[in-house]
Amino acid sequence: MDSPAGPAGWLGGLRAGLARTRQALTARVDDLLGRGTGEQFYEDLEETLIQADLSVPTAAAAIARLRERARGGARTPEALRRALVEILADALGRPAPLVVGPSPAVILVLGTNGSGKTTTIGKLAARLKGEGRKVLLVAADTFRAAAIEQLGVWAARAGVDLIRHQPGADPAAVAFDAAQAARARHVDVLIVDTAGRLHTKANLMEELKKVDRVLRRELPGAPVEALLVLDATTGQNGIAQARQFKAALPVTGIVLTKLDGTARGGVVVAIAEDLGLPVKLVGFGEGPDDLQPFDPRTFAEALFAADAK
Repeated sequence: MDSPAGPAGWLGGLRAGLARTRQALTARVDDLLGRGTGEQFYEDLEETLIQADLSVPTAAAAIARLRERARGGARTPEALRRALVEILADALGRPAPLVVGPSPAVILVLGTNGSGKTTTIGKLAARLKGEGRKVLLVAADTFRAAAIEQLGVWAARAGVDLIRHQPGADPAAVAFDAAQAARARHVDVLIVDTAGRLHTKANLMEELKKVDRVLRRELPGAPVEALLVLDATTGQNGIAQARQFKAALPVTGIVLTKLDGTARGGVVVAIAEDLGLPVKLVGFGEGPDDLQPFDPRTFAEALFAADAK
């Protein structure tokens, strides 16, 4: 999935979205670098990274690597800053593009209520349609009537079709009908909303597994992206949620929303390292272009952008 905003637009939006994290992180790092690089520097820097919501193991590993770089000659403030950017970028791994082909491709969207799941689906539908793909939305969160109505609003806004049943219907039955419609209508991408209530309850996870099985059975060979939407403002709690979903389903990637609403954007690094899942998309605003493919190096550089403090 390409970024219509282009590299410059993506970087500008990301820098703006990370403003709160950068203000909390970069100012502190600058202060520490100005005091020298003794033992206290590394201890204080590790604490700063943890406060930005890198997990304790992730922050400790980053500091260990930074020490190695310093022993290798990276001793000036600018060299250490650059080394830290590279360390974080490496921890995030390589870019993991969204798989939306061959047709029909399935995007199963997971996440708890309030994470930005429905908004993410709407923005994603608009982006994919803008790229010339035929998109079909599926209202498989039948537990909440409001979820079905909200998805209908987004479908109308994006100009795409919606498969829906009555509230309380079997989510797997909705998925079955959607799979048949995808074949009959020659759909390129099927985006499936799922229930997000009570992620710790076994019955919800069983419903999600059933929806996944139906889609894979009815669309054999179709690529299936199982994207977990996490709210960046929940920090480490989001990682705990992710472990629940990952244990139940073959999650393929993370969509991290509301990056502009937190000073703890470092949770992106913790997610990648702790969960072993790629961050595929990030959201940092309300505009239609504020959902963007994730680029690890651009993200790490935006965290420490000297011209955007």
